[in-house]
Amino acid sequence: MKSALTRPPPLALSPAPLDTLVIPSELDGSVGLNRGHSSHAQIAADNDLDAIRAWLSRFVDTRTTFDNYRKEAERLLLWSVVMLGKPLSSLTHEDCLSYQRFLTDPQPAATWVAGGGRKHARTDARWRPFYGPLSPTSQRQAVVILNALFSWLVQAGYLAGNPLSLSRQRTKHAAPRITRYLEPGVWQDVKDYIAAMPRSTERATAHAARARWLFTLLYLGGLRIAEVGSNTMGQFFMRRDAEGEIRWWLTVRGKGDKERLVPATREMMTELSRYRQHLGLSALPSLHEDTPLVLPIVAKRAKGSVETCSPLTRAALHIIVKEVFAGAAKQLRSRDESSAARAAMLEKASAHWLRHSAGTHMADRQLDLRMVRDNLGHASLTTTSIYLHTDDDRRHQQTEDKHRIDW
Repeated sequence: MKSALTRPPPLALSPAPLDTLVIPSELDGSVGLNRGHSSHAQIAADNDLDAIRAWLSRFVDTRTTFDNYRKEAERLLLWSVVMLGKPLSSLTHEDCLSYQRFLTDPQPAATWVAGGGRKHARTDARWRPFYGPLSPTSQRQAVVILNALFSWLVQAGYLAGNPLSLSRQRTKHAAPRITRYLEPGVWQDVKDYIAAMPRSTERATAHAARARWLFTLLYLGGLRIAEVGSNTMGQFFMRRDAEGEIRWWLTVRGKGDKERLVPATREMMTELSRYRQHLGLSALPSLHEDTPLVLPIVAKRAKGSVETCSPLTRAALHIIVKEVFAGAAKQLRSRDESSAARAAMLEKASAHWLRHSAGTHMADRQLDLRMVRDNLGHASLTTTSIYLHTDDDRRHQQTEDKHRIDW
């Protein structure tokens, strides 16, 4: 008897985003084997797709959370109907274990993995649910999210039980030291590449200026990529400290819709002014100005017109960062064979590596961990302590002294 993983799909279904997915009635979960009693249901969903949408509707106001939760629910639903030929509401505990093994290497790759590991728009025919095998950390995160989905559907009366709840509880270990960061030498290679980016045309000059400012924000500010897209230049503000010195800050609304104050050091404000003047704007932003933190290149028009431009999407920002890393890696490989390991590291790096690099470098330079925590917006020192290998004015001064980009 063939296993669930080798069983051919009974219908010619292909993975498609939830937005456009059409599931045959025999696989939509309306009569799933794990369905709860209709008399106890607290949501109006009649099928698995509607049940997932009901769960996701709770997160529509937090874009990053919504995107991550939709991604994991979407992947499991597609795997269930395409690979197993069964509704999500008929999944057993054994099925969930098979799915966890599938996450380590989604096959066949042509069906499940985007070509070249690149992200494509959900409306693009090249879109796929995966960009490659999931790392152990990403696998654990997927299970955590899916467990939350199943638990909620049980609570809502849609499912009779949670097929993931039988998984053994792992003993909690101390948080591992972060490894996805750029060592100072590799970080210098990236900065050197950005500094030497071509400026032979107006568009090339605009691209180089934008890359320099984006990497400044991600590193000096420790911002998440989603935070770059969702905040504006009008959130920079200045105030005088107890000694009468002017200090600039950036109010960042980030994960969980929480606000934090990021020290806008002299370096950051210099780079901001440089970028704004390239765009034809005044050197410093005005309070509540709506100009996005990073703009599309087409936004470089007449002075004053860029404020109304839409911000770059998170996917577009990711592409800019990945292209810079790829370019720096290519430059390293052409230098000498001994640089191959550093190039390989850059080829794997993403925007979030810059945030990890910021935290690691601040800790290495003996910046108080409580200040690193507040700069990055962590909830606790336990999270911040992975970077080991107040008052606001003191935090600003220490960040100014010990966390620099040195273009």
